[in-house]
Amino acid sequence: MNIAILSRNARLYSTRRLVEAAEQRGHSARVLDTLRCHMCINAQRPTILYQGEDLTGFDAVIPRIGASVTFYGIAVLRQFEMMGVFPANKSESINRSRDKLGALQRLACTGIGLPMTGFAHAPADAQDLIGMVGGPPVIIKLLEGSQGIGVMLAETKQAASSVVEAFMGLKANIMVQEFVKETRGADIRCFVIGGKVVAGMLRQGREGEFRSNLHRGGYATQIEVTAQESAIAVRAARIMGLNIAGVDILRSERGPLVVEVNSSPGLQGIEEAAGMDVAGLIIEFLEKNVKPPRNVILSRFKSVVLANISRA
Repeated sequence: MNIAILSRNARLYSTRRLVEAAEQRGHSARVLDTLRCHMCINAQRPTILYQGEDLTGFDAVIPRIGASVTFYGIAVLRQFEMMGVFPANKSESINRSRDKLGALQRLACTGIGLPMTGFAHAPADAQDLIGMVGGPPVIIKLLEGSQGIGVMLAETKQAASSVVEAFMGLKANIMVQEFVKETRGADIRCFVIGGKVVAGMLRQGREGEFRSNLHRGGYATQIEVTAQESAIAVRAARIMGLNIAGVDILRSERGPLVVEVNSSPGLQGIEEAAGMDVAGLIIEFLEKNVKPPRNVILSRFKSVVLANISRA
């Protein structure tokens, strides 16, 4: 199997591990800089060129698309799909999960527990926005942020109002969420592959930090995910249409609350915490789902027929 990995940096842990896992299982893997791929869009023969080379012959593509290149990355992935290449995660599903507000609305429609969330446009509505999520302290999130960047904790009503009004004045899209005090800066990452939670970890923010992101200095430990948490994580990934996802959950007094469904979850934290070859499980998922091209199927069928004739 020939596997393309869309990644801006071949040296990143997750990218390296996917290459290693593919090669260990007898496949070839090639890292492609997403922004160096350019496309010829037509009905007869859609193609992707990479530094002048026609990219054909790939059986599967694993998208590791960063938030800052979402628009272009999804276009490249969609082009691979048009060429008949199997995507580990579909372009439509990634696009759905990257829309943070839309993702929460989709999850809410299915009854999945979420932190109370408010969204508004006018600065004059800032007070109502803060009140509808239970008042301070509140979490204020930029919709375009990632890895904990653009996430703030406002501990008083005045501070919350000032931050909300400032961002709205800059035309930045934000949402306001309740602060779930009992989590004490911790959340659970459930790693879902092919409709199953394969590993879980508890992420704990460093002292004095309410964000649990590992990129912000948090740390991870292995944890046994409950049956309820596992079921919710699988449902959340399915609602987004993701085969591979990191589902972040808060353990609240009223039950599990989904914070985010990540379409490109990092591998280092979960592999080190759980002591598992998660990259290998991703490659195994591709092995089970990538169908050989029609000409290969016909060739195999022809071989079987000829073998039966010769035996007769």
